[in-house]
Amino acid sequence: MSHDDPPPAPAKKKSPAEEAAEKRREKLTPGSLMKAVIRSGRGDATPADGDQVILHCTIRTMEGIVVNSTRREHGGKGIPLRFVLGKSKMILGFAEGFPTMLKGEIAMFKMEPKIHYAEDDCPVTPPDGFPKDDELQFEVEMLDFFKAKVVTEDLGVVKKIVDEGKGWETPREPYEVTARITARTADGKEILPSKEVPYFFTLGKSEAPKGLEMGIGTMARKEKATIYVTSTYLTESSVMPQLEGLEEVHFEVELVQFTQVRDMLGDGRLIKRRVVDGSGEFPMDCPLHDSLLRVHYKGMLLDEPKSVFYDTQIDNDGEPLEFCSGEGLVPEGFEMCVRLMLPGEKSIVTCPPDFAYDKFPRPANVPEGAHVRWEIELLGFEVPKDWTGLTFKEIMEEADKIKNTGNRLFKEGKFELAKAKYEKLLREYNHVHPQDDEEGKIFANSRSSLHLNVAACYQKMGEYRKSIEACNKVLDANPVHVKALYRRGMSYMLGGDFDDAKNDFEKMVTVEKSSEPDATAALVKLKQKEQEIEKKARKQFKGLFDKKPGEISEVGVESKNGGDTAGSGEAVTSRDRDGSGKSSLPSAESDHAFDEERPGLIGRIWPSARRIFSSLGLNRCTIL
Repeated sequence: MSHDDPPPAPAKKKSPAEEAAEKRREKLTPGSLMKAVIRSGRGDATPADGDQVILHCTIRTMEGIVVNSTRREHGGKGIPLRFVLGKSKMILGFAEGFPTMLKGEIAMFKMEPKIHYAEDDCPVTPPDGFPKDDELQFEVEMLDFFKAKVVTEDLGVVKKIVDEGKGWETPREPYEVTARITARTADGKEILPSKEVPYFFTLGKSEAPKGLEMGIGTMARKEKATIYVTSTYLTESSVMPQLEGLEEVHFEVELVQFTQVRDMLGDGRLIKRRVVDGSGEFPMDCPLHDSLLRVHYKGMLLDEPKSVFYDTQIDNDGEPLEFCSGEGLVPEGFEMCVRLMLPGEKSIVTCPPDFAYDKFPRPANVPEGAHVRWEIELLGFEVPKDWTGLTFKEIMEEADKIKNTGNRLFKEGKFELAKAKYEKLLREYNHVHPQDDEEGKIFANSRSSLHLNVAACYQKMGEYRKSIEACNKVLDANPVHVKALYRRGMSYMLGGDFDDAKNDFEKMVTVEKSSEPDATAALVKLKQKEQEIEKKARKQFKGLFDKKPGEISEVGVESKNGGDTAGSGEAVTSRDRDGSGKSSLPSAESDHAFDEERPGLIGRIWPSARRIFSSLGLNRCTIL
């Protein structure tokens, strides 16, 4: 190889299945598998991995005695065999022989025992009394093969596409389906004749056999397909009430139409049902991202369909409602459904009160706790302005608009929505590149402000660890950012990490003297918080601290009049016990650690007691 030649391409790594097939193929030896064509096939295509092959097979001894067959004239049931190459378990002779056959071909394969059922670790078991140790002849007629859609891993449901459908959306539970369906047994007997009116049923309600539903769930509109279903997936239904004795059914299906029905919460309370299709592809052409939306809608009480409480066509002078999604301007259930609509689509939404008007300004004629029904038409939407081509100043102006919206949502207590606005801006900032030091400073301050706003949202939502992580993103870039130290300290305090909180508040003063009033106030609040928790703990476990012989008691220094110092609210340290005046740990840490001392009687009898009380947070207790 010359220096100018490119290096050879690295060999493609084989999958485990390919490696297993290659290792199995090593068992083939000259003469172990022989093929003779009895009748030529048509075309020049042969089956490949992923194809389903359909065939008849008759097995004979070398003397011509039939030992097994799928054909009726040789004692079989007349039902062809089906295999998916690369998926189905089969004897080695089939795995090597089938890919050599054409459609319609009849061939005779002579196989030594090690190539059929006597193979070491053969993946299939022969019928009882089968002469697996004899050399045999397998007569195979390749009826058909095609690219298969494997619906279930056990190959109990397999689909053959006859005519491609339109679009790529497929139905799922609880979509409503309209389909033309006929069915035959595996040997060709018609059991479900065609009818003029298509079948109509809802997926997931056992109105059609389970395997048929699963196959239809992979189909697009107008698609025609054959769905092969074994007995495991043939459940009784209104479409096919009689299934007794059926081993396999082949369904010919044309998916005429389906209506999108979405269970938005997964519990059946918020349901969106599409009644008029929109334009475009679902969900790519839906307003998934924050957008300016234009809708007409009619609202009514669910249990009183005629009680319309608002209609844009009447109450808004025929003008549509315009609102920006992601800003909490409409009930949450309303916005969730509109985000999954296509332009021009009409949908009917049934909504529970907690996603309708119980958490949103309620119209005067909608009672508290009311379930509502909305009829919504999405007229169109406008996506947010693309920042591409904008100057840095224009980008910052657009960012301020979004940030101000987030601030409004925060003040309204809509912390999740506010956080989404801030996080959206932070994602957009990944594509903003300041051109000079001045822009860089403005940009860095804006990004830090957004991170701290996210931290504030998490703090309000009670997710203190995530709030701390957001603050850390600011402090990683600027370890002396006072606002970040303050916010992180508050999150530490609220999460019960008092030592870390104290460190942050004290560091504020060393970094910026003017922050001393805020830091001092925070430290006072921290002390109060510690005392509140200690008081609650003492009250909660008061019964455990009653001093009786042989029972658990709070450790304290007895006074001369019989009292103890535990009531002072101060944690007892080793200094109180040994009189040395020295403490092995700071007082805050003493609350979280047992002092080492020789266990008493109960301690020796019940060694695990210390660990149990430690897990309960009773670190100021010992065993007497």
